[in-house]
Amino acid sequence: MKEKNQSLKTGIIIVIVFFLGMLAMYGVFHYFPNVIGTVETKLKKDVTITDEGIAEAVSKVYDAVVVVNTYVRGQEYASGTGFVYKTENNTAYILTNNHVINNADDVYVTFTDGSVVKTNVVGSDIYSDIAVLSVKKEYIKSIAEIGQSEKSKLGDTVFAIGAPLDSAYSWSVTRGIVSGKDRLVEVTLQNNNANTTMVVNTLQTDAAINSGNSGGPLANSNGEVIGITSIKLASSSIEGMGFAIPIETAVDYAEQLIAGKKVERPYLGIYMQDVAKAYYSNYYSLIEQANVNKGVIVTDIESKSSAALAGLKTNDIIIKVDGHEIPTSAYLRYYLYKHKVGEEMKLTVIRNNKEMDIKIKLTAN
Repeated sequence: MKEKNQSLKTGIIIVIVFFLGMLAMYGVFHYFPNVIGTVETKLKKDVTITDEGIAEAVSKVYDAVVVVNTYVRGQEYASGTGFVYKTENNTAYILTNNHVINNADDVYVTFTDGSVVKTNVVGSDIYSDIAVLSVKKEYIKSIAEIGQSEKSKLGDTVFAIGAPLDSAYSWSVTRGIVSGKDRLVEVTLQNNNANTTMVVNTLQTDAAINSGNSGGPLANSNGEVIGITSIKLASSSIEGMGFAIPIETAVDYAEQLIAGKKVERPYLGIYMQDVAKAYYSNYYSLIEQANVNKGVIVTDIESKSSAALAGLKTNDIIIKVDGHEIPTSAYLRYYLYKHKVGEEMKLTVIRNNKEMDIKIKLTAN
Protein backbone atom coordinates (compact mmCIF):
# COMPACT_ATOMS: atom_id res chain seq x y z
CA MET A 1 0.00 0.00 0.00
CA LYS A 2 2.91 2.28 0.87
CA GLU A 3 4.55 1.53 -2.52
CA LYS A 4 1.32 2.40 -4.37
CA ASN A 5 1.08 5.74 -2.58
CA GLN A 6 4.72 6.50 -3.45
CA SER A 7 4.08 5.71 -7.18
CA LEU A 8 0.99 7.89 -7.17
CA LYS A 9 2.92 10.80 -5.67
CA THR A 10 5.68 10.38 -8.28
CA GLY A 11 3.15 10.36 -11.13
CA ILE A 12 1.44 13.47 -9.76
CA ILE A 13 4.80 15.27 -9.51
CA ILE A 14 5.68 14.36 -13.15
CA VAL A 15 2.33 15.66 -14.40
CA ILE A 16 2.72 18.91 -12.41
CA VAL A 17 6.26 19.43 -13.71
CA PHE A 18 5.09 18.82 -17.33
CA PHE A 19 2.27 21.36 -17.06
CA LEU A 20 4.54 23.87 -15.32
CA GLY A 21 7.05 23.45 -18.21
CA MET A 22 4.32 23.98 -20.80
CA LEU A 23 3.11 27.04 -18.89
CA ALA A 24 6.67 28.42 -18.79
CA MET A 25 7.12 27.92 -22.57
CA TYR A 26 3.81 29.66 -23.21
CA GLY A 27 4.96 32.57 -21.09
CA VAL A 28 8.23 32.85 -23.03
CA PHE A 29 6.46 32.88 -26.41
CA HIS A 30 3.74 35.21 -25.17
CA TYR A 31 5.82 37.78 -23.34
CA PHE A 32 9.13 37.46 -25.29
CA PRO A 33 8.10 36.86 -28.95
CA ASN A 34 11.38 38.32 -30.34
CA VAL A 35 13.63 35.56 -29.07
CA ILE A 36 13.42 33.53 -32.31
CA GLY A 37 13.81 36.70 -34.39
CA THR A 38 17.06 37.46 -32.56
CA VAL A 39 18.53 34.14 -33.68
CA GLU A 40 17.54 34.77 -37.30
CA THR A 41 19.01 38.27 -37.24
CA LYS A 42 22.32 36.89 -36.04
CA LEU A 43 22.45 34.43 -38.95
CA LYS A 44 21.83 37.23 -41.46
CA LYS A 45 24.53 39.31 -39.83
CA ASP A 46 27.05 36.51 -40.28
CA VAL A 47 26.39 36.48 -44.06
CA THR A 48 27.00 40.23 -44.24
CA ILE A 49 30.34 39.79 -42.48
CA THR A 50 31.37 37.24 -45.12
CA ASP A 51 30.52 39.72 -47.90
CA GLU A 52 32.88 42.30 -46.43
CA GLY A 53 35.73 40.25 -47.95
CA ILE A 54 34.62 41.43 -51.41
CA ALA A 55 34.37 45.01 -50.20
CA GLU A 56 38.00 44.88 -49.13
CA ALA A 57 38.99 43.43 -52.50
CA VAL A 58 37.09 46.20 -54.29
CA SER A 59 38.86 48.85 -52.23
CA LYS A 60 42.26 47.50 -53.37
CA VAL A 61 41.60 48.29 -57.04
CA TYR A 62 38.92 50.99 -56.85
CA ASP A 63 41.16 54.09 -56.90
CA ALA A 64 43.24 52.65 -59.76
CA VAL A 65 40.19 52.72 -62.04
CA VAL A 66 39.65 55.74 -64.31
CA VAL A 67 36.88 56.91 -66.60
CA VAL A 68 38.17 57.43 -70.15
CA ASN A 69 36.62 60.18 -72.30
CA THR A 70 37.60 60.79 -75.92
CA TYR A 71 37.12 63.89 -78.06
CA VAL A 72 37.04 64.52 -81.80
CA ARG A 73 37.39 68.13 -82.99
CA GLY A 74 36.68 69.35 -79.48
CA GLN A 75 33.44 67.37 -79.08
CA GLU A 76 33.03 64.42 -76.75
CA TYR A 77 33.09 61.30 -78.91
CA ALA A 78 33.05 58.21 -76.67
CA SER A 79 33.69 57.02 -73.13
CA GLY A 80 34.90 53.89 -71.44
CA THR A 81 37.00 52.69 -68.54
CA GLY A 82 40.66 52.00 -67.84
CA PHE A 83 42.97 51.29 -64.92
CA VAL A 84 46.50 52.16 -63.83
CA TYR A 85 48.52 49.00 -64.11
CA LYS A 86 52.08 50.16 -63.49
CA THR A 87 54.43 53.11 -63.00
CA GLU A 88 57.90 53.57 -64.34
CA ASN A 89 60.11 56.50 -63.29
CA ASN A 90 57.73 59.49 -63.36
CA THR A 91 55.17 57.93 -65.70
CA ALA A 92 52.02 55.96 -64.93
CA TYR A 93 50.54 53.63 -67.55
CA ILE A 94 46.82 53.01 -68.01
CA LEU A 95 45.35 49.99 -69.79
CA THR A 96 42.10 50.23 -71.75
CA ASN A 97 40.54 48.91 -74.97
CA ASN A 98 41.59 50.06 -78.42
CA HIS A 99 37.96 50.58 -79.43
CA VAL A 100 37.51 53.02 -76.54
CA ILE A 101 40.14 55.46 -77.85
CA ASN A 102 40.08 54.61 -81.56
CA ASN A 103 39.76 57.66 -83.90
CA ALA A 104 40.07 60.13 -81.00
CA ASP A 105 41.95 63.43 -81.27
CA ASP A 106 42.27 63.82 -77.49
CA VAL A 107 41.87 61.40 -74.58
CA TYR A 108 41.21 62.44 -70.97
CA VAL A 109 40.90 60.36 -67.82
CA THR A 110 38.96 61.12 -64.65
CA PHE A 111 40.16 59.80 -61.30
CA THR A 112 38.01 58.84 -58.32
CA ASP A 113 38.63 62.22 -56.65
CA GLY A 114 37.14 63.99 -59.69
CA SER A 115 40.42 65.29 -61.13
CA VAL A 116 40.61 65.24 -64.94
CA VAL A 117 43.92 64.78 -66.79
CA LYS A 118 44.80 64.77 -70.48
CA THR A 119 46.69 61.63 -71.47
CA ASN A 120 49.25 60.61 -74.02
CA VAL A 121 48.29 57.64 -76.21
CA VAL A 122 51.39 55.45 -75.98
CA GLY A 123 50.07 52.95 -78.53
CA SER A 124 47.19 50.72 -79.49
CA ASP A 125 46.49 47.51 -81.36
CA ILE A 126 43.21 46.84 -83.12
CA TYR A 127 43.44 43.04 -83.26
CA SER A 128 44.09 42.50 -79.55
CA ASP A 129 41.82 45.48 -78.69
CA ILE A 130 44.47 46.82 -76.31
CA ALA A 131 45.54 50.45 -75.85
CA VAL A 132 47.98 52.08 -73.43
CA LEU A 133 47.69 55.64 -72.11
CA SER A 134 50.17 57.52 -69.96
CA VAL A 135 50.00 60.36 -67.43
CA LYS A 136 52.46 61.82 -64.96
CA LYS A 137 52.89 59.63 -61.90
CA GLU A 138 51.93 62.51 -59.60
CA TYR A 139 48.29 62.32 -60.72
CA ILE A 140 47.57 58.71 -59.84
CA LYS A 141 45.79 57.56 -56.69
CA SER A 142 46.54 53.86 -56.75
CA ILE A 143 48.03 51.07 -58.88
CA ALA A 144 46.05 47.90 -59.62
CA GLU A 145 47.58 44.63 -58.55
CA ILE A 146 47.93 42.25 -61.51
CA GLY A 147 46.88 38.63 -61.01
CA GLN A 148 46.86 35.51 -63.18
CA SER A 149 43.78 34.51 -65.15
CA GLU A 150 45.38 31.11 -65.77
CA LYS A 151 44.98 30.26 -62.08
CA SER A 152 41.29 31.19 -61.98
CA LYS A 153 38.77 28.37 -61.72
CA LEU A 154 35.18 28.01 -62.83
CA GLY A 155 32.95 29.36 -60.11
CA ASP A 156 35.56 31.73 -58.65
CA THR A 157 34.14 35.06 -57.51
CA VAL A 158 35.04 38.02 -59.74
CA PHE A 159 33.92 41.62 -60.00
CA ALA A 160 34.08 44.41 -62.57
CA ILE A 161 34.44 48.15 -62.00
CA GLY A 162 33.52 50.60 -64.72
CA ALA A 163 31.37 53.43 -66.02
CA PRO A 164 28.33 51.77 -67.57
CA LEU A 165 26.06 53.93 -69.76
CA ASP A 166 27.45 57.34 -68.76
CA SER A 167 29.39 59.26 -66.11
CA ALA A 168 26.43 59.27 -63.74
CA TYR A 169 27.17 55.62 -63.00
CA SER A 170 30.98 55.86 -62.90
CA TRP A 171 32.87 53.32 -60.78
CA SER A 172 29.93 50.95 -60.58
CA VAL A 173 30.84 47.56 -59.12
CA THR A 174 29.20 44.40 -60.42
CA ARG A 175 29.83 40.93 -59.05
CA GLY A 176 29.70 37.45 -60.56
CA ILE A 177 31.73 34.32 -61.13
CA VAL A 178 34.09 32.91 -63.72
CA SER A 179 31.57 31.24 -66.03
CA GLY A 180 34.03 29.91 -68.62
CA LYS A 181 37.66 29.98 -69.72
CA ASP A 182 39.25 29.98 -73.18
CA ARG A 183 36.00 31.02 -74.83
CA LEU A 184 36.54 31.76 -78.52
CA VAL A 185 34.26 34.68 -79.36
CA GLU A 186 33.82 36.15 -82.85
CA VAL A 187 33.91 39.94 -82.97
CA THR A 188 33.81 42.45 -85.82
CA LEU A 189 36.52 45.10 -85.82
CA GLN A 190 36.50 48.24 -87.93
CA ASN A 191 39.85 49.02 -89.52
CA ASN A 192 40.24 51.81 -92.10
CA ASN A 193 36.49 51.79 -92.76
CA ALA A 194 36.60 48.04 -93.44
CA ASN A 195 35.17 45.37 -91.16
CA THR A 196 37.36 42.44 -90.15
CA THR A 197 35.99 39.46 -88.25
CA MET A 198 38.27 38.11 -85.55
CA VAL A 199 38.14 35.36 -82.96
CA VAL A 200 39.24 36.42 -79.49
CA ASN A 201 40.19 34.12 -76.61
CA THR A 202 38.35 35.35 -73.52
CA LEU A 203 37.25 34.74 -69.96
CA GLN A 204 33.48 34.49 -69.58
CA THR A 205 31.68 35.96 -66.57
CA ASP A 206 28.12 36.61 -65.49
CA ALA A 207 29.12 39.88 -63.80
CA ALA A 208 27.06 42.61 -65.46
CA ILE A 209 29.06 44.35 -68.20
CA ASN A 210 27.46 47.19 -70.11
CA SER A 211 28.44 49.84 -72.61
CA GLY A 212 31.05 52.02 -70.92
CA ASN A 213 32.57 49.16 -68.93
CA SER A 214 34.94 48.48 -71.83
CA GLY A 215 38.58 48.70 -70.79
CA GLY A 216 37.88 48.30 -67.08
CA PRO A 217 39.27 45.61 -64.79
CA LEU A 218 37.83 42.20 -64.04
CA ALA A 219 39.29 41.26 -60.67
CA ASN A 220 39.26 38.20 -58.42
CA SER A 221 38.23 38.05 -54.75
CA ASN A 222 41.77 39.07 -53.74
CA GLY A 223 41.42 42.33 -55.66
CA GLU A 224 43.88 41.21 -58.36
CA VAL A 225 43.07 42.10 -61.98
CA ILE A 226 42.75 38.97 -64.12
CA GLY A 227 41.16 40.46 -67.24
CA ILE A 228 40.06 43.55 -69.16
CA THR A 229 36.33 43.69 -69.79
CA SER A 230 35.84 44.05 -73.52
CA ILE A 231 32.86 42.28 -75.03
CA LYS A 232 29.23 41.80 -74.09
CA LEU A 233 26.80 39.62 -75.95
CA ALA A 234 23.34 41.11 -75.67
CA SER A 235 20.07 40.08 -77.24
CA SER A 236 16.58 39.11 -76.19
CA SER A 237 17.71 35.50 -75.74
CA ILE A 238 21.10 36.07 -74.02
CA GLU A 239 21.50 37.29 -70.46
CA GLY A 240 24.52 37.49 -68.18
CA MET A 241 27.26 36.72 -70.69
CA GLY A 242 30.21 39.10 -70.39
CA PHE A 243 33.73 38.59 -71.69
CA ALA A 244 37.18 39.82 -70.75
CA ILE A 245 40.61 39.66 -72.36
CA PRO A 246 42.94 37.60 -70.10
CA ILE A 247 45.36 39.91 -68.30
CA GLU A 248 48.39 37.94 -69.51
CA THR A 249 47.48 38.71 -73.13
CA ALA A 250 46.76 42.37 -72.37
CA VAL A 251 50.02 42.96 -70.50
CA ASP A 252 52.06 41.20 -73.20
CA TYR A 253 50.77 43.58 -75.88
CA ALA A 254 50.96 46.58 -73.55
CA GLU A 255 54.64 45.97 -72.84
CA GLN A 256 55.38 45.83 -76.57
CA LEU A 257 53.60 49.14 -77.09
CA ILE A 258 55.38 50.80 -74.16
CA ALA A 259 58.73 49.59 -75.52
CA GLY A 260 57.91 51.38 -78.78
CA LYS A 261 57.62 48.17 -80.75
CA LYS A 262 55.10 47.73 -83.50
CA VAL A 263 53.00 44.64 -82.84
CA GLU A 264 54.17 42.35 -85.64
CA ARG A 265 52.00 39.53 -86.86
CA PRO A 266 52.56 36.87 -89.52
CA TYR A 267 51.08 37.42 -92.96
CA LEU A 268 49.93 34.78 -95.43
CA GLY A 269 49.26 37.02 -98.41
CA ILE A 270 45.97 35.50 -99.52
CA TYR A 271 42.46 36.72 -100.28
CA MET A 272 39.77 34.43 -98.99
CA GLN A 273 36.07 33.76 -98.66
CA ASP A 274 34.20 31.62 -96.18
CA VAL A 275 32.69 28.43 -97.59
CA ALA A 276 29.49 29.10 -95.62
CA LYS A 277 29.04 32.42 -97.47
CA ALA A 278 30.03 31.17 -100.92
CA TYR A 279 27.32 28.62 -101.70
CA TYR A 280 25.40 30.98 -103.97
CA SER A 281 28.39 32.22 -105.95
CA ASN A 282 30.83 31.12 -108.62
CA TYR A 283 32.33 28.73 -106.06
CA TYR A 284 29.19 26.61 -105.74
CA SER A 285 30.45 23.74 -107.89
CA LEU A 286 33.87 23.82 -106.19
CA ILE A 287 32.20 23.46 -102.79
CA GLU A 288 29.88 20.70 -104.00
CA GLN A 289 32.71 18.66 -105.50
CA ALA A 290 34.88 19.07 -102.39
CA ASN A 291 31.88 18.01 -100.25
CA VAL A 292 32.54 20.54 -97.48
CA ASN A 293 30.26 22.87 -95.54
CA LYS A 294 32.88 24.91 -93.72
CA GLY A 295 36.38 26.19 -94.35
CA VAL A 296 38.00 29.03 -96.29
CA ILE A 297 38.38 29.32 -100.08
CA VAL A 298 41.61 30.91 -101.36
CA THR A 299 40.33 33.36 -103.99
CA ASP A 300 43.66 35.04 -104.83
CA ILE A 301 47.33 35.02 -103.74
CA GLU A 302 49.88 37.82 -103.63
CA SER A 303 53.03 37.06 -105.57
CA LYS A 304 56.15 36.33 -103.49
CA SER A 305 54.06 36.07 -100.31
CA SER A 306 54.66 33.26 -97.81
CA ALA A 307 51.56 31.46 -99.16
CA ALA A 308 52.77 31.72 -102.77
CA LEU A 309 56.28 30.53 -101.87
CA ALA A 310 54.82 27.53 -100.01
CA GLY A 311 52.77 26.45 -103.05
CA LEU A 312 49.27 27.43 -101.95
CA LYS A 313 46.99 27.94 -104.98
CA THR A 314 43.74 29.71 -105.77
CA ASN A 315 40.64 27.55 -105.27
CA ASP A 316 42.38 25.62 -102.50
CA ILE A 317 39.95 25.18 -99.60
CA ILE A 318 41.65 25.50 -96.22
CA ILE A 319 39.94 23.25 -93.70
CA LYS A 320 42.53 23.04 -90.89
CA VAL A 321 45.39 25.03 -89.38
CA ASP A 322 47.87 23.00 -87.32
CA GLY A 323 45.21 20.31 -86.99
CA HIS A 324 42.49 22.71 -85.79
CA GLU A 325 39.32 22.85 -87.88
CA ILE A 326 38.67 26.21 -89.53
CA PRO A 327 34.93 27.01 -89.79
CA THR A 328 35.55 30.58 -91.02
CA SER A 329 38.30 33.03 -91.90
CA ALA A 330 38.02 34.49 -88.38
CA TYR A 331 39.32 31.21 -86.97
CA LEU A 332 42.08 31.10 -89.56
CA ARG A 333 43.27 34.52 -88.36
CA TYR A 334 43.05 33.40 -84.74
CA TYR A 335 45.35 30.41 -85.22
CA LEU A 336 47.61 32.34 -87.61
CA TYR A 337 48.13 35.11 -85.02
CA LYS A 338 49.05 32.59 -82.34
CA HIS A 339 52.27 32.17 -84.33
CA LYS A 340 55.24 34.52 -84.52
CA VAL A 341 56.97 35.73 -87.66
CA GLY A 342 59.55 33.14 -88.73
CA GLU A 343 57.64 30.15 -87.38
CA GLU A 344 56.16 27.36 -89.49
CA MET A 345 52.46 26.68 -89.82
CA LYS A 346 50.70 23.68 -91.35
CA LEU A 347 47.61 24.15 -93.50
CA THR A 348 45.35 21.27 -94.46
CA VAL A 349 43.66 22.02 -97.76
CA ILE A 350 41.40 20.35 -100.29
CA ARG A 351 42.73 20.63 -103.84
CA ASN A 352 41.11 18.81 -106.77
CA ASN A 353 38.88 17.05 -104.23
CA LYS A 354 41.90 15.59 -102.40
CA GLU A 355 43.13 16.50 -98.93
CA MET A 356 46.76 17.55 -98.54
CA ASP A 357 49.05 19.35 -96.07
CA ILE A 358 51.12 22.43 -96.89
CA LYS A 359 53.80 23.82 -94.56
CA ILE A 360 54.31 27.58 -94.68
CA LYS A 361 57.25 29.58 -93.31
CA LEU A 362 55.55 32.71 -91.96
CA THR A 363 56.77 36.18 -92.84
CA ALA A 364 55.63 39.72 -91.91
CA ASN A 365 53.62 41.94 -94.21
